[in-house]
Amino acid sequence: MKTTVIGYPRIGSHRELKFAEQKYFKQAVSADELAQTAKTLRDENRKTLTNAGIDQLPSNDFSYYDTTLDTAFLLNIVPKRYRDLNLSNLDEYFAEARGYQGDKGDVTALSMKKWFNTNYHYIVPEFDDDTDIKLVGSQVFDAFKEAKAAGIKTRPALVGPYTLLKLSAYKGAKRPTDYAAALVKAYDAVLAQLADLGAEWVQLDEPSLVKDQSEADLELFTDLYKPILANKHGLKILAQTYFGDVRDSYDLLTSLAFDGLGLDFIEGAETLDLIKSKGFPTNKTLFAGVINGKNIWKANYDEKLALIKQLPVADDQLVLTTSCSLLHVPYTLANEPQLDEKYKRYLAFAAEKLTELTDLEQILNGNGTDALKANEALFAQPRYEENETITKQVASLKESDFHREPSFEERAAIQKKEFNLPELPTTTIGSFPQTREVRRNRSKFKKGEITKEQYDEFNREQIKACVEYQEKIGLDVLVHGEFERNDMVEYFGEQLDGFLFTSNAWVQSYGVRCVKPPIIWGDVARTHDMTVKESVYAQSLTDKPMKGMLTGPVTILNWSFPREDLSPKETTYQIALAIQAETLALEKNGIKIIQIDEPALRENLPLRKSDWYSRYLDWAIPAFRLVHSKVEPSTQIHTHMCYSEFGDILDAIDAMDADVISFEASRADLTLLDQLNRDHFKTHVGPGVYDIHSPRIPSEKEVAGTIEKILKKVPLNNVWINPDCGLKTRGETETTASLENVVAATKEVRQELAHEGR
Repeated sequence: MKTTVIGYPRIGSHRELKFAEQKYFKQAVSADELAQTAKTLRDENRKTLTNAGIDQLPSNDFSYYDTTLDTAFLLNIVPKRYRDLNLSNLDEYFAEARGYQGDKGDVTALSMKKWFNTNYHYIVPEFDDDTDIKLVGSQVFDAFKEAKAAGIKTRPALVGPYTLLKLSAYKGAKRPTDYAAALVKAYDAVLAQLADLGAEWVQLDEPSLVKDQSEADLELFTDLYKPILANKHGLKILAQTYFGDVRDSYDLLTSLAFDGLGLDFIEGAETLDLIKSKGFPTNKTLFAGVINGKNIWKANYDEKLALIKQLPVADDQLVLTTSCSLLHVPYTLANEPQLDEKYKRYLAFAAEKLTELTDLEQILNGNGTDALKANEALFAQPRYEENETITKQVASLKESDFHREPSFEERAAIQKKEFNLPELPTTTIGSFPQTREVRRNRSKFKKGEITKEQYDEFNREQIKACVEYQEKIGLDVLVHGEFERNDMVEYFGEQLDGFLFTSNAWVQSYGVRCVKPPIIWGDVARTHDMTVKESVYAQSLTDKPMKGMLTGPVTILNWSFPREDLSPKETTYQIALAIQAETLALEKNGIKIIQIDEPALRENLPLRKSDWYSRYLDWAIPAFRLVHSKVEPSTQIHTHMCYSEFGDILDAIDAMDADVISFEASRADLTLLDQLNRDHFKTHVGPGVYDIHSPRIPSEKEVAGTIEKILKKVPLNNVWINPDCGLKTRGETETTASLENVVAATKEVRQELAHEGR
């Protein structure tokens, strides 16, 4: 029996990669200096894994931005528009990820989507009819050689050909099957070179197998892997899956010449039954994902041992591993000295999960008695104290509590008269840039260097300047800028009962952008106003409507580390009641447009369609309706969603019964609009007219063209104009220039519409 992990966090335990890349983008450090930071982080990860006693280390799980993009870049899957910039390899790579605007040209970034059911975002590779697939890069080889030079023979990992095809976009007439032969040849070249370097195992990640598989899907998988596995160059090939089970492909996987299969025993609802009922080949190694790679609670060793002992495999066939890459959890509890031990003893971040793996290995080998006794003693203790008031409130909810009256159409007519907004009303998603001064003000307050009054006064000045700027450029519905908020989930969690917070538990979200998810420790309840003061002050500065900004209950759940002893439905309803109370408080204080953001709605959607409603949407959609079900008809409810594929759940989104929804659309080339048309989507929409996750500034002409495209597919009366996400992470210069172009473009389109008599 051995231990391993699928992948390890790569941003740096103190976000060193983030800061190094930001300096590189500002030309404050060289490519060589950035590379040295990256090497230091990889060295530290190998040291951590080795010192923990992990037997088999992966390599090539590091990335400057995204491993899916890395694999495409390795295999020359780079659209011509990026090549034509004539940049260095590194800058061409970043141009795909972030867009480019400079003396070499002006291109938008590739599309970005959520990585399966996580808050991590991957860059969508793009194939066209001229894509020339071949091995051109060296990252996977460089990573192996670097580790080998340090005395460690690693298991190189990269995204497998099937998942690469399933996650990509196709811009020409060719379909995924048309690229299969070229991909086989390219992966063969990768394997041949790794074999020459002395590799023994290679990990090919195929998480797409945990989704519903058609016969055509399985045929494509077979067409890819039969020739690859026919000549393995002496290597052992691991087919690694995660985020679910492989019920559709288990027979195929066990019949093909893979040497190892990586299966998820945490989110894989049928994984154990599959192995017990169908058996496991004696000529393959089972990489059993028994430690949760997505949540931060300590594992119950008795439960894990009971599971492992049911596996019909010999010890020398078994490798204990994580359910997915540890990319999705923070680095280590060692970075949380301020967290009380009464909480820490129940938690396990990435480094602590390594100890769990080696503990289980030692226990099964008869050498871990002390670790087992300590774990059993921990789980024998009561952990939570129930808030009876909130649990009774959830238990007493009635069907009528989840429905708003009157109908959407009646409310739309009332709100049109109430607000008297122009055609194509303009707004933003909520946050404005968090400058160095804003962050410094928050830091000084947390350190006790300034008083609460000084902290609040600074934020009031920021709000005042933000409102004045929005009025100056002519936005129609304003926001207060959210200068008091650190994160859209953490901010609310800090003011609600039931949450725990960390200081350095950063998790990578996209590129080098990190989030610090709160931990839901107990029952969630609201005790005081959370946003009213800032929103009311901002409204006092203008006659234009001011949006109140809230984070929705599903997003708060999905962007936190949730409890494992309470169902997601119950926890979400607790949060929904808290946000409902805040919504009503905003309304009572004169805020008549309230945005309840749900960017993470799709994030925990089951990966198999048969489970979508019964296991998720049947309670997630009502949770949102619960938040706004009691507001007046004249109060307009907005929501926002971004960077996920929403086209196949539009009926459910319409059933949220919001009045307006803003979608990320620009980076996905407005493809969602066709689906809105197809499904007769009733909710008014604000398809994002430019991509805020890229530093480039859209021209007025570009935005006007985007608006015109929108109006060809969505009725004029249903359209709002806005960026595709909040502006917190952007710089002031690019933000102001972009928003001014958005407003100017909208006015230009309005004039054209008036001229046409529309």
